[in-house]
Formats: sequence, C-alpha cells, structure tokens
Amino acid sequence: MLRLWPLGLGVSFSFTGDGERNGTTVGFDNYAELIDDPLFRTALRNVGLLVLLLPVAVAIPGLLATFIYLRVPGHRFFRSVYFFPAVLSPVIVGAIFNLLLAFDGPLNAVLGGSGVGPVDWLGDPDVAVFAVVGVHIWATSGMALVVFLAGFATLDSALLDAARVDGASLARMIWHVIIPGLSRTIQFVVVTTMIGMLTSMFGLLYVMTSGGPEGSTYLPEYYIWVQQGQMSLPALASAASTVLFLIMLVVGLLQVGLLRRAGRED
Repeated sequence: MLRLWPLGLGVSFSFTGDGERNGTTVGFDNYAELIDDPLFRTALRNVGLLVLLLPVAVAIPGLLATFIYLRVPGHRFFRSVYFFPAVLSPVIVGAIFNLLLAFDGPLNAVLGGSGVGPVDWLGDPDVAVFAVVGVHIWATSGMALVVFLAGFATLDSALLDAARVDGASLARMIWHVIIPGLSRTIQFVVVTTMIGMLTSMFGLLYVMTSGGPEGSTYLPEYYIWVQQGQMSLPALASAASTVLFLIMLVVGLLQVGLLRRAGRED
C-alpha cells in the first residue's frame, strides 16, 4: 500500500496541468505533448536501443562468472577485480571516462598509434549513447556477476563433470548445461539489469553528456529530471514517469515470458 499510494498519486497528477493550468484537469494533454516532443521520442528510441543491448549487458557478467566457476586461465584475475567498478560512484565513473574518452584523450591516442582515426566518443550523436551505455555496463556488471556466482552454487556439478567426460567443449557446456541450469538466475539478472539501465543511468548521463550531443543520449529518467528540475513542469514530468513505469512493466513481463518459454523448450 505504501508503494501503490505514491504511484497512484503520480499517475493522477499526470492528468493535471502546469503553469497557468496548475491544478486543473487537462485529460491526456500532457501525454500528447510528450508524443510531440522530439526529445522524448529520442528517449524512447534509446530505450529500444537498451533492449537490443541487454543481451550484451547480461552475457558479459555471465561469461565472467562462468570463467571463474570453471577455473579457466585468468579466473583469479577476474575474481579479484570484478567487483571494483560497483563500489565507485557514477559521478566518479563518469569523470574518469570523460578523461579516457576525450577527443584528445588516451583512448584516441592509442587508436591513432595503431593507424585508426580518432573517434569523437562523446561528441558524435551516433556514438555517444553507445559510449555511455558501455560505461554503465562496465560499472554495474559486478553486481550481476555476484548474482551469477550465487546461481552457480545451486548448479549440479555432476552435470558438468559428465559433460567433461563426454568431451564437450566449453561452448557446448555453457549452452546445454549452464544456461538451462541457471534459467531462473538469468531471468532475475535480465529483469534487474533492464530496470537498472532504465532507472540508474542519470548520474552517468549528467556527468558525461548532459543529454547531448543534440539530445542524442536522452533517456526517460533524464527527460523527467529536466522537466521537473529545470523546466518546472511537474505534471509533464509525472506523465513521463508514468510512461517509464509502463515501459518497465511491459518489457519486464515480456522478458520473463520469453525466458520461461525458452526454459520449457529446453
């Protein structure tokens, strides 16, 4: 009840006006304004991009956890450093990568030394969003990796031993033994990772790009902050928050449904 009550108030407030129409009922005017706003449409397109990049965000910590569990060469290194990014503040992470990804920064210096031209990582509208999402994945994969390692504790090691005896390759062990055995863990990581990508990237966006260049890195949560904190349009921000909630609900339900269906097929 304590969670539903503020949610209901927010949805109700989204049907009221801002400015001169403050407190008056305006129906779906705020939602119509969102549809007409190119920045909000960009934010929605970037949500679609996040959904496409979600498998990468889940696969990276999943593979690292697999390497650690199977004790492949280098697993001690991964075990010692995997959680380090998770303890850093998004502001610190953003500041660090602003230096690394600067046009005259060390990454472009390395690319230039190898004969590849410099890339405007944070100034090119077609590249910036990928750079920010990549940094977010790097910074948050430690938590997902911990969840995967906890899932491995419930995996029947006899199945892996049998696969080794049968001469199965690492790829076959992952596909036929580990993924089916960790289906519930994968479901949890997929949903929590998607929610994190939709609701926990504000710090990085604010420090690294401030929504730019040309609004190309806008996400719904950043759009909400701009409308509420800078434009003083709380009703419009409430409407955007409602849309974000519906997106998370639909995406989460679809992901769980697809993963459960895949688990039954396996």
